Amino acid sequence: MSLPTTTRQWILTNKPTDLPALSGSSPTFTLQTHSIPSLKPNQVLLKTLFISNDPAQRGWIGANVDPERLYAPPVPVGSPMYARSICEVLKSTADGFNEGEKVLANSGWTEYSVLNASGCQKIQDIEGVSITQYLGALGLTGLTAYYGIIEIARAGKDDAVVVSGAAGATGSMVVQIAKNVLGCKKVIGIAGGADKCKWVESIGADVCLDYKAPDFKENLIKATDGFVEVYFDNVGGEILDLMLRRMKRHGRIAACGAVAEYNKSDGHGIKNWFEVISNRIEIKGFIIFDFLGKAKEVTGELVKATKEGKIKVDSSNETVVETGFEGVPETWMKLFEGGNRGKLVTKVI
Repeated sequence: MSLPTTTRQWILTNKPTDLPALSGSSPTFTLQTHSIPSLKPNQVLLKTLFISNDPAQRGWIGANVDPERLYAPPVPVGSPMYARSICEVLKSTADGFNEGEKVLANSGWTEYSVLNASGCQKIQDIEGVSITQYLGALGLTGLTAYYGIIEIARAGKDDAVVVSGAAGATGSMVVQIAKNVLGCKKVIGIAGGADKCKWVESIGADVCLDYKAPDFKENLIKATDGFVEVYFDNVGGEILDLMLRRMKRHGRIAACGAVAEYNKSDGHGIKNWFEVISNRIEIKGFIIFDFLGKAKEVTGELVKATKEGKIKVDSSNETVVETGFEGVPETWMKLFEGGNRGKLVTKVI
């Protein structure tokens, strides 16, 4: 088989202030074709098989983002969109990387890429587990959930825990770790739609509340009667504001994401901030990059919990969408439409 000499890439063209535009006169991304450079020593030529879709990517391309305030360099205009991927090695000049092997790499929205082998991680097969789980439950998503609920929120068996975005990639792992690994006394999920809520309850939540329901606020007050010790926040916005009034004194909030605010130039704003002062609520933001030193250890713990049946890692906790390369941005946008259950993965076809 002859090796490719060109690759298509989705290039960041216009940084959005609100919802990214996939068409029109000022599209956020444009599809371009570029030559593939020759391999240098200790490099690999990769073919992208699966692409991770993450809400955090929206923060990397915002027009109003101050690079000095961001935890990682933003995507420059004129560069391929950043993304974590599972790739196949087509050619290698590096010891230990062979043709046909699968690796994790930061290849971005590109069909083929040449990367330094040192930045790639070989994937070990686990019987009965899809390799796509390395982009979700057994990857950075699982690490984020573990770090946030255990190290940041310090949840334990005597705590009641609320998890927003509970049907998403990170939230669904938090639910399972909190209930099935830590043994928290009560785990309350928040998700959008009855079907998603039913699924969240099936993986461990004592109850899951539909934020789209007209009586959501009343249901939240009822479910958190007596207030809660821990809130794992994936959404920000109005639900965070509501939860400030449902926290126990000295409660702990792990601030993981703000998907409700990412595509709004004018956010909701916090109206209940005095609750933080009055009830001495602890709110701590975190980034998984601060925890990567423990990645191998924690991945081992997650694999162990999976084998023991405490964490469900199967097709039910990921949404894999077969997509031609020209449709990569459309699949990513499903994140902001509630179009996924668990991890959203693009399978490039």
